[in-house]
Amino acid sequence: MNWNRTLDLLQVHCQGEIGKVIMSGAPEIPGATMLDKMDHINTVDDSLRRFVTFEPRANVAMSVNLLVEPTRSDADAGFIVLQADRAHAMSGSNCICVVTALLESGQVAMSEPETIVRLDTPAGLIVARAACRDGRCLSVSLDNVPSFAEALDREVDTPKWGRIKIDVAFGGVYYALVDVEQFGFDIAPANARLLAEAGIELKLLLSGQVSVAHPVLSGIDEIAYVMFRGCEADGAVRTCTTLRPGRVDRSPCGTGSSANLAVLHARGEVAVGDRRTSRSIIGGEFLAEAIGETEVGGRRAVLPRITGRAYVYGREQLRISDDDPFAAGFALSDTWGPQVGLLG
Repeated sequence: MNWNRTLDLLQVHCQGEIGKVIMSGAPEIPGATMLDKMDHINTVDDSLRRFVTFEPRANVAMSVNLLVEPTRSDADAGFIVLQADRAHAMSGSNCICVVTALLESGQVAMSEPETIVRLDTPAGLIVARAACRDGRCLSVSLDNVPSFAEALDREVDTPKWGRIKIDVAFGGVYYALVDVEQFGFDIAPANARLLAEAGIELKLLLSGQVSVAHPVLSGIDEIAYVMFRGCEADGAVRTCTTLRPGRVDRSPCGTGSSANLAVLHARGEVAVGDRRTSRSIIGGEFLAEAIGETEVGGRRAVLPRITGRAYVYGREQLRISDDDPFAAGFALSDTWGPQVGLLG
């Protein structure tokens, strides 16, 4: 058996959300910037993305992170988030997985008690501070890209739920943020399928009613995810981000927490120095902190810091073979859900 062409991955999860990391073996992706490279995957050649994110090598509840050489001199590494629908510019949970993988594998030298890792992403430079001890990464704090509200209390007509209100904000990608009480159910494991299907259906409706375009980053021009949110008795924000074709994020969602922080900041409910806990559908937690203010294309923006932890739980090697009948992968509605036909 020829094992000359392989991908080596570390198996990592962040608060239950799987974010595997391709450590070596991937082909070079053309592009002068990380945004160019992401666009190449999305518009020119998506074969690697399909290979690692579809069955029989993957399942619906996971992402895969592609490590690449940084395109800027002030970064230690670059990465692009690969998911079943497309390559995405940024993800908090995946970024925490990448930092943990880089440090615990030795690919980036670990310093105790803290290591600073700078990551080149299509959304911009991410500075991560990792708390380290005995060769382990105990937590990662991400200084995310500037996050801002695009629209507050935007009314949207839906055939199933009537007229609802949403907030639209950028936290690394664009989100529609929706108070879950408008839908008559709460964020709980028993409602995961209900939430997933509602979120994907709402995302399709929004594509015809709400337009977005990042004022600086070309090509980031869609609402990537719908995130349901609710209030906990202790003041935490209960989060549930929905992803195509129909699943929910297991983590509290770092970019979604950043987008929600931007909404609270725009409403005057959060000031610099304030913190909010984001709690996932399964109880995992991120800490979201406003560490500064700035401006993006004339929009008032907040600088978020997201803190969480990831765990390396194994290694994986994928063989690349020209005669693999399913090199492009496949997905079935029994586990991927009824919207599986939306995937490219």
